[in-house]
Amino acid sequence: MLDNFLNQFWPSTVDGLALGSIYALIALGYTMVYGVLRLINFAHSEIFMIGTFTSLAVVGAFGFSEIGGIALVGVVLLLALAGGLASGASAVALEYLAYRPLRKRGAGRLAALISAIGASLFLQQLFARVLIPWWFDVPQEKGALPVQGHFVVREDVFAIGDFVVRNDKLIIFLAAILMMVALDQFVTRTKLGRGIRATAQDPETSVLMGVNIDRIVTATFAIGGAMAGAAAALYFMRFEETNYFVGFLLGIKAFTAAVLGGIGNLRGALVGGLTLGLIEMYGSAFFGSEWKDVVAFSVLVLVLMFRPTGILGESLQQARV
Repeated sequence: MLDNFLNQFWPSTVDGLALGSIYALIALGYTMVYGVLRLINFAHSEIFMIGTFTSLAVVGAFGFSEIGGIALVGVVLLLALAGGLASGASAVALEYLAYRPLRKRGAGRLAALISAIGASLFLQQLFARVLIPWWFDVPQEKGALPVQGHFVVREDVFAIGDFVVRNDKLIIFLAAILMMVALDQFVTRTKLGRGIRATAQDPETSVLMGVNIDRIVTATFAIGGAMAGAAAALYFMRFEETNYFVGFLLGIKAFTAAVLGGIGNLRGALVGGLTLGLIEMYGSAFFGSEWKDVVAFSVLVLVLMFRPTGILGESLQQARV
């Protein structure tokens, strides 16, 4: 096992960083919503799923095929923009329909959690039984749509020893870092970002200071959803396939990444996502690919047992975004 791990170290590292970047972008939605509302939005995985189908629709509409080089960067930007808009709008609609009525009535967190689970199942079945058969002309009983053909040309960019880094993995990692830095600066330096941080810290005082809580919550869901849509575009470029269940496992792992980094902390989402991706791929190289998911969820259990505040040590009661 050790020899296999050493032989696969660099491929596992590159794959782990690429996969962890996707986890980190999805984790942002969990950590932002938790920071503002103290709510785990379990329907966030379906917001990501909507982004993947949006990317699939854009690729089909434009007829993209065998895209590589600089053109691939432009296509990814287009997919990220379309996915971000669709997922961001879906997240706002989800908040307005599923969470805001409960919040206005002063319902407890358990009611909101049940609403999140119900919304997740509803969106899955809506796509599986209605939208996929209608939109992509796939039989209802299939409930999923594999991508036909390939639109990405995999090209070697540079080598690490005997291992060659491909363009798709490099784009994923660099795009995730750029988006995380941009979001961190937005939350730190803009008026809306200060409102998000103030609401996360003390919503009652924020209202007294003139902060519009509804506007802040809407912006939080929109930003988190947009990041999930961008992650969906990167995922689609990497794997070129999707289905109505695609967000379930990825969503759980992204939530694990948020907890690992320190839920409620933006930078913690990045650290947790990259760390989880690396641990998962290293575990796969050491124990075998069939143990990949076991390793990931074992990390969640260990973190909750020994360091529930996450790597960055953020207190759950004083979470910041």
